[in-house]
This record gives sequence, structure tokens and C-alpha cells, in this order.
Amino acid sequence: MLVELRVRELGVIDDLLLQLGPGLTALTGETGAGKTLLVEALELLVGGRADPALVRTGSDEASVEARFLTGEGELVLRRVVPADGRSRAYVNGAMATAAMLGEVTADLVDLHGQHAHQSLLHQAAQRAALDRFAGADTEAVERASDALRALERRLGELGGDERALARELDLLCFQLGELDAARLDSPDEDGELAREEAILAAAGDLRRGMEAASGAIAGEDGARDLVARAQATLVHGHEAVQDLAGRMAALEAELDDLARELRVRSEGFQDDPERLTAVQERRRLLAELRRKYGPELADVIAFRKETRSRLDDLEAGESRRAEIARERDDAARRLAAAEHALGEARRQAAPKLGKRIQAHLRDLALPRAAFRVRVPEEGRGDEVDFLFGANPGERSLPLAKVASGGELARAMLATRLVLAEAPDTLVFDEVDAGVGGEAALSVGRSLARLAERHQVLVVTHLAQVAAFATSQIAVTKRESANRTHTAAAEVTGDSRLAELSRMLSGQPASEVGRLHARELLEAASAP
Repeated sequence: MLVELRVRELGVIDDLLLQLGPGLTALTGETGAGKTLLVEALELLVGGRADPALVRTGSDEASVEARFLTGEGELVLRRVVPADGRSRAYVNGAMATAAMLGEVTADLVDLHGQHAHQSLLHQAAQRAALDRFAGADTEAVERASDALRALERRLGELGGDERALARELDLLCFQLGELDAARLDSPDEDGELAREEAILAAAGDLRRGMEAASGAIAGEDGARDLVARAQATLVHGHEAVQDLAGRMAALEAELDDLARELRVRSEGFQDDPERLTAVQERRRLLAELRRKYGPELADVIAFRKETRSRLDDLEAGESRRAEIARERDDAARRLAAAEHALGEARRQAAPKLGKRIQAHLRDLALPRAAFRVRVPEEGRGDEVDFLFGANPGERSLPLAKVASGGELARAMLATRLVLAEAPDTLVFDEVDAGVGGEAALSVGRSLARLAERHQVLVVTHLAQVAAFATSQIAVTKRESANRTHTAAAEVTGDSRLAELSRMLSGQPASEVGRLHARELLEAASAP
């Protein structure tokens, strides 16, 4: 619901703040006071075209802000129109595009009159409205369509073109043969082989170095002999050197052990050119496989698994493809049946919806108007059109091509009275154009009925319409310092009687006008 609207520097409006509530709100005032500018301000907030000509003379930019209450909390929208340059949009303070404003407000507000942003002017909205009225099962078509697409995709994966299938089979067999022959088991194999290659390449140097180290420790005049001689120089048994003698004995034993370890380990480093060549060839093979099938061996192993699965599917042959083809044909028949049922539901409901809407037009000063819902005679009937003809003998046209803003607004009002679902806030401009008397009362009564389900704003010049409003806002203008200024305020009690009297007779203080205004208010509030 729209609860607050602020307009600055737009046309004759310098700074205007409206507080709005539920039910039916009537915007009234003299011609040129700025009532329609408020509707144009709302059109800017739903993503309408920003015309720099709307900026108040002498101002750098115009701005419109609105606060909505939604099921999720508050939503604040803002649109800024500079006198020179591109407009700017904001959603809850964050920058946005005009298109994003349209998306955000699609379920919040709809304009009815001579406005481009009326949702029911678009075929998709008309089709959805007919489906809701008909109780049509559109989900059955969606489910059947999804199932058919999935089977067609699966069939495509199995291959449809025999020559393409044969080429793919040859490629998969070659790839799988190459991968099977490689006998890949561990994703860490290349790292292990790299370490083995490094040892094999340096085996001779390692062996010779370790043998030399062993001789330097255990050979004649080696480190062990030197330690033994050093130990012999000590005075044994004397407690002053006992700890040092023990350490030298331990060092001598450690050197013996280290020398043995060096001899044993050196025997393991033997030159093996054949093994080195085999390791190098294996690493080259692994590098080639990584180049073809994945950056790491783990990727190559995963590719082999996927290739095996794909080949198994293809080698299942005609039996598997034939089975899926049968499922696909069954899904296509189910989709055709669901589309036929949807089309029939739409075709059966279309004339009923048209008659219901046309009946309301009779009460809205369009006694000879025709309203028809057109649905194609074949298929699912997606191309739904709402057709309207205001006068007998004229061809009914799609709603988007109706020239008269007043006739279009009344057609929209009649449509909204029949259709239960609509945006939270509905705005009607020119809905009372060319009507009066009893027809005007019918328009007001219809708007009040619609306001039982939605917040409704109506720009009206007729007291018969305004009398049905839950609240009435009078828009006035005044001149000061050679500039026009617009103001708006809710009128209640005597002020409302005076405004209705002005609308009836042009004289706010007329006793007769006030008496008539009181009668209108009483009649409008009667059950």
C-alpha cells in the first residue's frame, strides 16, 4: 500500500507531501491545479519515461519519492529527473535503473488511464488474468514441457545422427584404449616417479659419496680411530674425567653405527639405466595424458571414468535410444493433451469473462460498449487479447490501442471489478471523463467496491465520484511572486462539503451546493 508520496519541482508543484491510507482516495481540484501531475509522478516511480520538460521552470531537477508498506516491511522508491541529463532511480536508497523500478512495483501499483504502464495492456498479463478466471491448470503444461525437454536432451546426449554417433564412438574407444593402456591408479604417481628418477639419475654419485663417508669414519686413521686415540689420552678411572670418557665411548659407538649404515645404504644405490629409462618414459606418457585430458593426473583419471560411462551409454545402442524415444513420444502426447486442455479451458472461459466485464461497462456510462476476450481457435491459446469497442458499429481493438483515456480507464475499472487479483494500489485517471448523473454515481460506487480489496486513488472532477471516497484530497494552486504553487490537503467535515459544493456548482459557499453535497455523502455511505 502507498502510504506517502512526496513530489518536488515537478511542473507547477514545488514541494508537495501526501499521506495516504487504505480504501478509496479521491484527488480533486480545479483544472490545472496539478492533480494529473501526481499521477505522472507515480508513473515515474513505476519506470515511466522521464521527460525533462516536466521539471519546474528555474529548477535543476525534479524528484519523486514514495513509501510503500509491503508484506516484507517498508519499501522506499525515488526517481530524480534533471533538467539536463539522464534520470536517476533509487530503491531503498540504493542506485537502480528505471527498469528495476518497474520490476519492483509490478505487484505494488498499477495506473489506469492514458498511461503506458498499465499491466493489463500487455498480453502476458491478460493471459494470466484469463487463466486465473478460468482456473486453468497451467502447471500441467509446464510439467509436461519440462519432462519433454529433459527426455529430448537425454536422447541428444545418446546421439541421434548415426554418422556423428559412429565418429564419437571411435573417438571414445581410442581415448579409453589409451587411458586403459596407461593403467592409471594413483593421482600421486608422477610425484613418486619424479622422486625415483632423481635418485636413479644420481645413484653412482650417491653410492660413491656414502662409501667415501664410511671410509672416512671407519677406515685407518678415520674419525673412529681419532676418537679412540683421544679417549686413550685421558686418565682412566679418575672421576674428574669420567663423564668425558663416557661421552667419547658413546661417540665411538655412534661412529661405528653410522659407518655400518652408510655401507648398507650405499649398496642400495646401484646404477640401473634401464629402470631410469623406464621411469622417464612413464613420466613422458603421463605428461602427454595430462596435456590431452586434464591438468592433473586426478583430472585424467576422472576423465577416464566419464569416458567409460559415456561409452557404456552409447554402446547400449538402439535399445536404450529406442526406449528413451518411446518415453519422449509419450511425453509429447502428454504435453499435447495438457496444451489442448489449457486451450479449451481458455476458450470456454473467454466469452464468460468478456460478458462479465461488458456487464460492468453498462453501469459505467458505456451502454453500447463491447468487450471481448479473443483466444486462438487452435492450440494452447497463448495469444490472448482483450478487445474493446466503445461504440456500436466500430471494430473492437486491443486495449493498448484504445485512444480515449476515459474509456480505457473505465474498461480497466470494469476489468478489475471482475478479476480478483491485482496490484495493491490502483490509480485511475480520467475514469469519469464524459460521464455524469447516474452514470457518475455508478463509477463512484464501482470504485468503492474495488477499494474493498485494494487501495484505490482516483483523479476526478465529479462530486458524484468523490463522495464515495474514504478520504478526499483537494489539490489547489495559488500565485505568489509571479510563480504558481500547488498545495494538497485532506478535506473533512465542512471543508469536504465546501469542496464537493465547488465541484457541483462552482461555489464552495453555496447552501444549495452544500445541501446537495451532503445528500451525495449520505447516499454514498448508505449500505
